[in-house]
Amino acid sequence: MKSLKELFRIGKGPSSSHTMGPQKAAQLFLDKNKTAQSFEVTLYGSLAATGKGHMTDVILEEILSPVAPVEIVWKPTVFLPFHPNGMKFVARYADNSSTDEWTVYSIGGGALSEGKKVGDLFDTEEIYEINSLTDIMQWCEGNGRSYWEYVELCESADIWDFLREVWTVMQAAVERGLNSEGVLPGPLGLPRKAATYYVKASGYKQSLQTRGLVYAYALAVSEENAAGGTIVTAPTCGSCGVLPAVLYHLSRGHNFSEMRILHALATAGLFGNIVKKNASISGADVGCQGEVGVACAMASAAACQLFGGSPAQIEYAAEMGLEHHLGMTCDPVCGLVQIPCIERNAFAATRALDSNLYAAFSDGKHRVSFDRVVEVMKQTGHDIPSLYKETSEGGLAKGFMQEQ
Repeated sequence: MKSLKELFRIGKGPSSSHTMGPQKAAQLFLDKNKTAQSFEVTLYGSLAATGKGHMTDVILEEILSPVAPVEIVWKPTVFLPFHPNGMKFVARYADNSSTDEWTVYSIGGGALSEGKKVGDLFDTEEIYEINSLTDIMQWCEGNGRSYWEYVELCESADIWDFLREVWTVMQAAVERGLNSEGVLPGPLGLPRKAATYYVKASGYKQSLQTRGLVYAYALAVSEENAAGGTIVTAPTCGSCGVLPAVLYHLSRGHNFSEMRILHALATAGLFGNIVKKNASISGADVGCQGEVGVACAMASAAACQLFGGSPAQIEYAAEMGLEHHLGMTCDPVCGLVQIPCIERNAFAATRALDSNLYAAFSDGKHRVSFDRVVEVMKQTGHDIPSLYKETSEGGLAKGFMQEQ
Protein backbone atom coordinates (compact mmCIF):
# COMPACT_ATOMS: atom_id res chain seq x y z
CA MET A 1 0.00 0.00 0.00
CA LYS A 2 1.02 3.58 -0.58
CA SER A 3 1.29 6.38 1.96
CA LEU A 4 -1.75 7.84 3.69
CA LYS A 5 -0.73 11.06 1.93
CA GLU A 6 -2.17 9.44 -1.21
CA LEU A 7 -5.48 8.77 0.55
CA PHE A 8 -6.11 11.97 2.50
CA ARG A 9 -5.96 14.70 -0.15
CA ILE A 10 -6.72 18.33 0.61
CA GLY A 11 -8.57 20.12 -2.17
CA LYS A 12 -11.79 21.66 -3.39
CA GLY A 13 -15.04 19.74 -3.91
CA PRO A 14 -17.44 18.59 -5.04
CA SER A 15 -15.87 15.38 -6.39
CA SER A 16 -12.45 13.79 -6.03
CA SER A 17 -12.95 11.72 -9.18
CA HIS A 18 -14.76 14.36 -11.26
CA THR A 19 -12.97 17.57 -10.23
CA MET A 20 -9.75 16.86 -8.33
CA GLY A 21 -8.61 14.08 -10.68
CA PRO A 22 -9.41 15.91 -13.95
CA GLN A 23 -7.88 19.10 -12.54
CA LYS A 24 -4.59 17.32 -11.94
CA ALA A 25 -4.73 15.59 -15.33
CA ALA A 26 -5.40 18.86 -17.16
CA GLN A 27 -2.49 20.55 -15.43
CA LEU A 28 -0.12 17.70 -16.31
CA PHE A 29 -1.23 17.79 -19.97
CA LEU A 30 -0.92 21.57 -20.09
CA ASP A 31 2.62 21.42 -18.72
CA LYS A 32 3.57 19.34 -21.78
CA ASN A 33 1.66 21.52 -24.30
CA LYS A 34 2.04 25.13 -23.20
CA THR A 35 2.10 26.45 -26.78
CA ALA A 36 -0.86 24.50 -28.16
CA GLN A 37 -3.39 26.35 -30.32
CA SER A 38 -6.38 24.38 -29.08
CA PHE A 39 -7.35 21.54 -26.78
CA GLU A 40 -9.93 18.80 -27.05
CA VAL A 41 -10.96 16.74 -24.02
CA THR A 42 -13.21 13.72 -24.45
CA LEU A 43 -14.94 12.46 -21.31
CA TYR A 44 -16.18 8.87 -21.22
CA GLY A 45 -18.60 6.78 -19.20
CA SER A 46 -19.48 7.92 -15.71
CA LEU A 47 -17.15 10.89 -15.98
CA ALA A 48 -19.23 12.19 -18.89
CA ALA A 49 -22.61 11.15 -17.48
CA THR A 50 -22.35 13.27 -14.33
CA GLY A 51 -19.50 15.58 -15.30
CA LYS A 52 -21.63 18.70 -15.72
CA GLY A 53 -23.21 18.27 -12.31
CA HIS A 54 -19.78 17.72 -10.79
CA MET A 55 -18.35 20.75 -12.65
CA THR A 56 -15.79 18.69 -14.58
CA ASP A 57 -16.08 20.99 -17.58
CA VAL A 58 -15.63 24.06 -15.37
CA ILE A 59 -12.40 22.80 -13.86
CA LEU A 60 -11.00 21.68 -17.23
CA GLU A 61 -11.71 25.06 -18.81
CA GLU A 62 -10.27 26.83 -15.79
CA ILE A 63 -6.95 25.05 -16.32
CA LEU A 64 -6.72 24.94 -20.12
CA SER A 65 -8.64 27.93 -21.53
CA PRO A 66 -6.15 30.61 -20.40
CA VAL A 67 -3.71 29.04 -22.90
CA ALA A 68 -6.01 28.03 -25.77
CA PRO A 69 -9.66 27.32 -26.62
CA VAL A 70 -11.06 24.10 -25.19
CA GLU A 71 -13.61 21.77 -26.76
CA ILE A 72 -15.16 19.21 -24.43
CA VAL A 73 -16.72 16.11 -25.97
CA TRP A 74 -19.17 14.11 -23.84
CA LYS A 75 -19.50 10.35 -24.43
CA PRO A 76 -21.52 8.99 -21.48
CA THR A 77 -22.41 5.74 -23.24
CA VAL A 78 -18.82 4.83 -24.11
CA PHE A 79 -16.95 3.04 -21.34
CA LEU A 80 -13.23 2.49 -21.77
CA PRO A 81 -12.08 -0.95 -20.57
CA PHE A 82 -9.88 0.04 -17.63
CA HIS A 83 -12.19 2.27 -15.57
CA PRO A 84 -15.55 4.08 -15.99
CA ASN A 85 -13.92 7.50 -15.49
CA GLY A 86 -11.85 7.76 -18.67
CA MET A 87 -10.73 10.93 -20.45
CA LYS A 88 -8.65 11.68 -23.53
CA PHE A 89 -6.70 14.90 -23.98
CA VAL A 90 -5.65 16.13 -27.43
CA ALA A 91 -3.47 19.18 -28.15
CA ARG A 92 -3.50 20.77 -31.63
CA TYR A 93 -1.39 23.46 -33.23
CA ALA A 94 -1.93 25.95 -36.09
CA ASP A 95 -1.98 23.29 -38.82
CA ASN A 96 -4.71 21.46 -36.85
CA SER A 97 -2.53 18.40 -36.48
CA SER A 98 -2.73 16.33 -33.34
CA THR A 99 0.54 16.97 -31.60
CA ASP A 100 -0.11 15.11 -28.39
CA GLU A 101 -2.74 12.66 -27.21
CA TRP A 102 -3.15 11.20 -23.74
CA THR A 103 -5.73 8.84 -22.28
CA VAL A 104 -5.92 8.82 -18.50
CA TYR A 105 -8.36 7.63 -15.84
CA SER A 106 -9.60 9.30 -12.66
CA ILE A 107 -9.81 6.26 -10.39
CA GLY A 108 -11.20 7.84 -7.22
CA GLY A 109 -9.93 9.87 -4.31
CA GLY A 110 -8.20 12.30 -6.68
CA ALA A 111 -5.80 9.64 -8.00
CA LEU A 112 -4.96 9.07 -11.66
CA SER A 113 -3.89 6.05 -13.67
CA GLU A 114 -2.84 5.53 -17.27
CA GLY A 115 -4.50 2.12 -17.26
CA LYS A 116 -1.34 0.08 -16.99
CA LYS A 117 -2.08 -0.82 -13.39
CA VAL A 118 -4.42 0.30 -10.64
CA GLY A 119 -2.70 3.08 -8.80
CA ASP A 120 -1.68 6.69 -8.92
CA LEU A 121 -0.10 8.08 -12.07
CA PHE A 122 2.95 9.10 -10.10
CA ASP A 123 4.04 5.54 -9.31
CA THR A 124 4.81 6.39 -5.71
CA GLU A 125 6.49 3.88 -3.46
CA GLU A 126 4.58 1.08 -1.80
CA ILE A 127 5.53 1.60 1.84
CA TYR A 128 3.24 -0.86 3.61
CA GLU A 129 4.52 -4.43 3.31
CA ILE A 130 1.32 -5.96 4.72
CA ASN A 131 -1.76 -5.44 2.57
CA SER A 132 -4.45 -7.35 4.47
CA LEU A 133 -6.13 -6.19 7.65
CA THR A 134 -6.08 -9.69 9.11
CA ASP A 135 -2.29 -9.85 8.86
CA ILE A 136 -1.89 -6.32 10.25
CA MET A 137 -4.17 -7.20 13.18
CA GLN A 138 -2.07 -10.29 13.89
CA TRP A 139 1.05 -8.12 13.83
CA CYS A 140 -0.56 -5.72 16.30
CA GLU A 141 -1.65 -8.48 18.66
CA GLY A 142 1.68 -10.29 18.42
CA ASN A 143 3.66 -7.16 19.19
CA GLY A 144 1.32 -5.51 21.68
CA ARG A 145 0.88 -2.57 19.32
CA SER A 146 -2.01 -0.53 17.95
CA TYR A 147 -2.90 0.10 14.32
CA TRP A 148 -1.58 3.64 14.46
CA GLU A 149 1.78 2.29 15.57
CA TYR A 150 1.96 0.19 12.43
CA VAL A 151 1.22 3.35 10.43
CA GLU A 152 3.99 5.16 12.28
CA LEU A 153 6.39 2.30 11.56
CA CYS A 154 5.70 2.38 7.81
CA GLU A 155 5.32 6.11 7.13
CA SER A 156 7.97 8.83 7.02
CA ALA A 157 8.81 10.92 10.06
CA ASP A 158 6.56 13.80 8.99
CA ILE A 159 3.34 11.75 8.98
CA TRP A 160 2.07 13.35 12.19
CA ASP A 161 2.65 16.85 10.78
CA PHE A 162 0.72 15.82 7.69
CA LEU A 163 -2.16 14.35 9.69
CA ARG A 164 -2.22 17.46 11.87
CA GLU A 165 -2.78 19.53 8.72
CA VAL A 166 -5.51 17.11 7.63
CA TRP A 167 -7.22 17.46 11.01
CA THR A 168 -6.95 21.25 10.85
CA VAL A 169 -8.63 21.33 7.43
CA MET A 170 -11.34 18.94 8.60
CA GLN A 171 -12.17 21.09 11.61
CA ALA A 172 -12.21 24.25 9.49
CA ALA A 173 -14.66 22.62 7.06
CA VAL A 174 -17.00 21.71 9.92
CA GLU A 175 -16.90 25.22 11.34
CA ARG A 176 -17.34 26.97 7.99
CA GLY A 177 -20.28 24.73 7.21
CA LEU A 178 -21.93 25.42 10.55
CA ASN A 179 -21.70 29.15 9.91
CA SER A 180 -22.93 29.11 6.33
CA GLU A 181 -26.51 29.40 5.14
CA GLY A 182 -28.21 29.77 1.80
CA VAL A 183 -28.73 27.55 -1.23
CA LEU A 184 -26.19 25.12 -2.64
CA PRO A 185 -25.13 25.65 -6.27
CA GLY A 186 -26.98 23.80 -9.01
CA PRO A 187 -30.53 23.37 -10.31
CA LEU A 188 -31.90 21.51 -7.27
CA GLY A 189 -32.17 24.65 -5.13
CA LEU A 190 -31.15 22.60 -2.09
CA PRO A 191 -30.82 24.74 1.07
CA ARG A 192 -27.98 24.23 3.52
CA LYS A 193 -29.16 22.53 6.73
CA ALA A 194 -26.10 22.24 8.98
CA ALA A 195 -26.64 25.51 10.83
CA THR A 196 -30.31 24.67 11.52
CA TYR A 197 -29.50 21.16 12.75
CA TYR A 198 -26.81 22.57 15.03
CA VAL A 199 -29.17 25.08 16.60
CA LYS A 200 -32.02 22.58 16.98
CA ALA A 201 -29.72 19.97 18.59
CA SER A 202 -29.09 22.26 21.55
CA GLY A 203 -32.75 22.06 22.52
CA TYR A 204 -32.82 18.30 23.02
CA LYS A 205 -31.80 16.12 25.93
CA GLN A 206 -28.28 14.74 25.88
CA SER A 207 -29.09 11.43 24.17
CA LEU A 208 -30.81 13.08 21.21
CA GLN A 209 -28.49 16.08 21.23
CA THR A 210 -25.56 13.79 20.42
CA ARG A 211 -27.24 12.55 17.26
CA GLY A 212 -28.29 16.05 16.24
CA LEU A 213 -24.76 17.42 16.61
CA VAL A 214 -23.22 14.57 14.62
CA TYR A 215 -25.79 15.17 11.88
CA ALA A 216 -24.90 18.87 11.90
CA TYR A 217 -21.15 18.25 11.66
CA ALA A 218 -21.50 15.78 8.78
CA LEU A 219 -23.92 18.06 6.94
CA ALA A 220 -21.55 21.00 7.44
CA VAL A 221 -18.61 19.32 5.72
CA SER A 222 -20.71 17.70 2.98
CA GLU A 223 -22.37 21.02 2.19
CA GLU A 224 -18.99 22.72 2.05
CA ASN A 225 -17.93 20.06 -0.44
CA ALA A 226 -21.08 20.52 -2.52
CA ALA A 227 -20.37 24.26 -2.63
CA GLY A 228 -16.82 23.69 -3.89
CA GLY A 229 -15.16 24.43 -0.56
CA THR A 230 -11.86 23.03 0.71
CA ILE A 231 -12.19 19.58 2.26
CA VAL A 232 -10.18 16.38 2.78
CA THR A 233 -10.92 13.22 0.82
CA ALA A 234 -11.90 10.61 3.43
CA PRO A 235 -11.68 8.56 1.35
CA THR A 236 -13.41 10.69 -1.34
CA CYS A 237 -15.04 14.10 -1.67
CA GLY A 238 -18.51 12.57 -1.80
CA SER A 239 -17.94 10.90 1.58
CA CYS A 240 -15.82 13.63 3.14
CA GLY A 241 -18.31 14.46 5.93
CA VAL A 242 -18.34 11.16 7.81
CA LEU A 243 -14.92 10.93 9.46
CA PRO A 244 -14.62 14.66 10.33
CA ALA A 245 -18.09 14.59 11.92
CA VAL A 246 -17.21 11.67 14.19
CA LEU A 247 -13.79 13.00 15.16
CA TYR A 248 -15.04 16.56 15.68
CA HIS A 249 -17.87 15.34 17.89
CA LEU A 250 -15.68 13.06 19.98
CA SER A 251 -12.89 15.61 20.35
CA ARG A 252 -15.35 18.20 21.69
CA GLY A 253 -17.54 15.89 23.73
CA HIS A 254 -14.84 13.79 25.40
CA ASN A 255 -11.83 16.13 25.51
CA PHE A 256 -9.52 13.77 23.65
CA SER A 257 -6.07 15.27 23.12
CA GLU A 258 -4.98 16.28 19.65
CA MET A 259 -2.44 13.45 19.49
CA ARG A 260 -5.10 10.86 20.31
CA ILE A 261 -7.24 12.27 17.51
CA LEU A 262 -4.26 12.04 15.14
CA HIS A 263 -3.69 8.42 16.17
CA ALA A 264 -7.36 7.70 15.41
CA LEU A 265 -7.00 9.48 12.07
CA ALA A 266 -4.02 7.26 11.23
CA THR A 267 -6.03 4.15 12.06
CA ALA A 268 -8.94 5.36 9.94
CA GLY A 269 -6.54 5.96 7.06
CA LEU A 270 -5.09 2.48 7.37
CA PHE A 271 -8.54 0.90 6.96
CA GLY A 272 -9.33 3.15 4.01
CA ASN A 273 -6.00 2.26 2.45
CA ILE A 274 -6.77 -1.45 2.72
CA VAL A 275 -9.94 -0.92 0.66
CA LYS A 276 -8.20 1.33 -1.86
CA LYS A 277 -5.48 -1.30 -2.37
CA ASN A 278 -7.66 -4.41 -2.52
CA ALA A 279 -10.91 -3.09 -4.01
CA SER A 280 -11.91 0.49 -4.92
CA ILE A 281 -13.05 3.77 -3.41
CA SER A 282 -14.57 5.02 -6.67
CA GLY A 283 -18.34 5.42 -6.86
CA ALA A 284 -18.17 4.98 -10.63
CA ASP A 285 -16.43 1.65 -10.14
CA VAL A 286 -18.17 0.03 -7.14
CA GLY A 287 -21.00 2.37 -6.18
CA CYS A 288 -21.49 4.39 -3.02
CA GLN A 289 -20.46 1.44 -0.86
CA GLY A 290 -16.89 2.33 -1.88
CA GLU A 291 -17.34 5.93 -0.76
CA VAL A 292 -19.80 6.33 2.12
CA GLY A 293 -19.44 2.66 3.12
CA VAL A 294 -15.67 2.93 3.38
CA ALA A 295 -15.94 6.30 5.15
CA CYS A 296 -18.21 4.67 7.73
CA ALA A 297 -15.70 1.86 8.24
CA MET A 298 -12.89 4.38 8.70
CA ALA A 299 -14.89 6.42 11.21
CA SER A 300 -15.98 3.26 13.05
CA ALA A 301 -12.36 2.18 13.47
CA ALA A 302 -11.32 5.65 14.62
CA ALA A 303 -14.11 5.87 17.22
CA CYS A 304 -13.43 2.38 18.55
CA GLN A 305 -9.74 3.17 19.00
CA LEU A 306 -10.50 6.41 20.83
CA PHE A 307 -12.63 4.49 23.32
CA GLY A 308 -9.92 1.94 24.00
CA GLY A 309 -10.97 -0.87 21.68
CA SER A 310 -8.62 -3.80 21.14
CA PRO A 311 -7.29 -4.47 17.61
CA ALA A 312 -9.98 -7.16 17.22
CA GLN A 313 -12.77 -4.83 18.38
CA ILE A 314 -11.54 -2.06 16.09
CA GLU A 315 -11.51 -4.47 13.15
CA TYR A 316 -15.03 -5.60 14.07
CA ALA A 317 -16.32 -2.04 14.22
CA ALA A 318 -14.88 -1.27 10.79
CA GLU A 319 -16.23 -4.52 9.38
CA MET A 320 -19.75 -3.61 10.48
CA GLY A 321 -19.40 -0.08 9.15
CA LEU A 322 -18.65 -1.42 5.68
CA GLU A 323 -20.74 -4.60 5.71
CA HIS A 324 -23.99 -2.76 6.33
CA HIS A 325 -23.41 -0.53 3.33
CA LEU A 326 -22.83 -3.41 0.90
CA GLY A 327 -24.71 -2.94 -2.35
CA MET A 328 -25.28 0.80 -1.89
CA THR A 329 -25.69 2.38 -5.31
CA CYS A 330 -24.28 5.68 -6.50
CA ASP A 331 -27.25 7.53 -8.02
CA PRO A 332 -26.72 11.29 -7.63
CA VAL A 333 -29.67 13.41 -8.71
CA CYS A 334 -28.70 15.69 -11.61
CA GLY A 335 -25.12 14.48 -11.21
CA LEU A 336 -24.68 16.71 -8.16
CA VAL A 337 -22.99 15.59 -4.94
CA GLN A 338 -26.11 16.64 -3.01
CA ILE A 339 -29.03 14.19 -3.14
CA PRO A 340 -28.69 11.57 -1.68
CA CYS A 341 -25.00 12.10 -0.92
CA ILE A 342 -25.23 14.73 1.84
CA GLU A 343 -27.80 12.85 3.93
CA ARG A 344 -25.84 9.63 3.50
CA ASN A 345 -22.84 11.26 5.13
CA ALA A 346 -24.94 12.24 8.13
CA PHE A 347 -26.44 8.78 8.62
CA ALA A 348 -23.11 7.02 8.07
CA ALA A 349 -21.53 9.15 10.80
CA THR A 350 -24.10 8.01 13.35
CA ARG A 351 -23.83 4.43 12.11
CA ALA A 352 -20.09 4.61 12.78
CA LEU A 353 -20.79 5.51 16.40
CA ASP A 354 -23.23 2.60 16.62
CA SER A 355 -20.66 0.23 15.13
CA ASN A 356 -18.16 1.33 17.76
CA LEU A 357 -20.68 0.78 20.55
CA TYR A 358 -21.70 -2.64 19.25
CA ALA A 359 -18.07 -3.74 18.94
CA ALA A 360 -17.27 -2.39 22.41
CA PHE A 361 -19.90 -4.69 23.93
CA SER A 362 -18.31 -7.68 22.19
CA ASP A 363 -15.01 -9.48 22.69
CA GLY A 364 -14.08 -8.71 19.09
CA LYS A 365 -14.77 -12.23 17.84
CA HIS A 366 -16.99 -12.54 14.78
CA ARG A 367 -17.41 -14.71 11.70
CA VAL A 368 -16.86 -12.35 8.75
CA SER A 369 -13.54 -10.53 8.56
CA PHE A 370 -13.02 -6.98 7.30
CA ASP A 371 -10.88 -8.38 4.47
CA ARG A 372 -13.74 -10.65 3.40
CA VAL A 373 -16.18 -7.74 3.33
CA VAL A 374 -13.72 -5.75 1.18
CA GLU A 375 -13.53 -8.68 -1.22
CA VAL A 376 -17.32 -8.96 -1.36
CA MET A 377 -17.69 -5.20 -1.80
CA LYS A 378 -15.43 -5.30 -4.85
CA GLN A 379 -17.34 -8.17 -6.45
CA THR A 380 -20.72 -6.64 -5.56
CA GLY A 381 -19.66 -3.34 -7.06
CA HIS A 382 -18.65 -4.94 -10.31
CA ASP A 383 -21.95 -6.86 -10.42
CA ILE A 384 -24.03 -3.69 -10.02
CA PRO A 385 -25.26 -2.43 -13.43
CA SER A 386 -23.46 0.68 -14.63
CA LEU A 387 -26.62 2.84 -14.53
CA TYR A 388 -26.44 2.59 -10.72
CA LYS A 389 -22.82 3.73 -10.56
CA GLU A 390 -22.49 7.51 -10.91
CA THR A 391 -24.32 7.85 -14.21
CA SER A 392 -27.55 9.43 -12.91
CA GLU A 393 -29.47 7.05 -15.20
CA GLY A 394 -31.01 4.85 -12.52
CA GLY A 395 -32.25 4.68 -8.96
CA LEU A 396 -33.07 7.91 -7.17
CA ALA A 397 -31.73 10.05 -10.00
CA LYS A 398 -33.99 8.48 -12.63
CA GLY A 399 -37.08 8.61 -10.41
CA PHE A 400 -36.46 12.24 -9.52
CA MET A 401 -36.06 13.33 -13.11
CA GLN A 402 -39.25 11.52 -14.13
CA GLU A 403 -41.19 13.32 -11.40
CA GLN A 404 -40.07 16.77 -12.53
